[in-house]
Amino acid sequence: MDLDLRKLRYFVAVADKLHFGRAADELHIAQPVLSRQIRALERDLGTPLLTRDSHGVALTDAGGQLLTDAGPLLASAHAARRRVTVAARGSRRLMVGFRAGIAIAPAVQLFAAQHPDVLVDVQRIEWDDQATMLLDGRIDVGYVRLPIDEAGLRVTPLYTEPRVAVLPVGHRLAGREQITEADLAGEPLVWHADTSTQPTRRPHPNAGYLVRGVDETLEHVAAGRGISFLARSATVFYSHPNISYVPVPDLASDQVCLAVAASRTSPVVDDFFTAAQATAEITAECGNYEMWQLGSGAVSKHG
Repeated sequence: MDLDLRKLRYFVAVADKLHFGRAADELHIAQPVLSRQIRALERDLGTPLLTRDSHGVALTDAGGQLLTDAGPLLASAHAARRRVTVAARGSRRLMVGFRAGIAIAPAVQLFAAQHPDVLVDVQRIEWDDQATMLLDGRIDVGYVRLPIDEAGLRVTPLYTEPRVAVLPVGHRLAGREQITEADLAGEPLVWHADTSTQPTRRPHPNAGYLVRGVDETLEHVAAGRGISFLARSATVFYSHPNISYVPVPDLASDQVCLAVAASRTSPVVDDFFTAAQATAEITAECGNYEMWQLGSGAVSKHG
């Protein structure tokens, strides 16, 4: 039995809304048609996916599992459609995503020398869209930072890098050669759900400022609203006149990986993986060339 992707999309809409009427409106179909499609899907799979009673709509255990699996399946189908469209235009293109502070030029240059006929585009990605963009085909390969939801992905470790504290220049610890996590106990935090910016002790949900991305982090820290943490390489690529970076050796290192959709089989992608692994050491060292400033106490970075 083949799983009908149209029915699966209908199911996801209902599962997200837990309401047939609102799901039908979103899908631009009549509610009776949607109900028939969901019942047909349940017959196909041989199990109820939703319960319907006077209290509303709820997922069964089987429905919950299908909802978990549906995301990667639908994203993979969408990505395949995008790749077919690109191929139909007669072009060869590779879109490489990267997180803030990761230098991808060494791998791109090595790959381009081996594949001059392939256009390589690059796109910055954030912590909360790195898996999604790989699965839906917006990027073919991604330089990602852990943790990442690995469902439907092939994730290969490349290197680790230490983290630094991000402090306002007037902070009591700015200018130190290095500090410990304990030195920062009780400090208000500028943080977000990306654990690569969090200390080992997760802040209280109501503590500090919730942000998205390095730029917002730096502005909040510069304004004296709290401190934060970044992978060391970000200190090279992100300067700010009111920010000081100080190494924190006892924080867990940040893990940089290369990721691709597990369903993506392509010699071109495989060759980029090879180029990325061959240049991983160079990429890691791109975050080191200004680290002598940190070690000498000259930690204020000016734009």
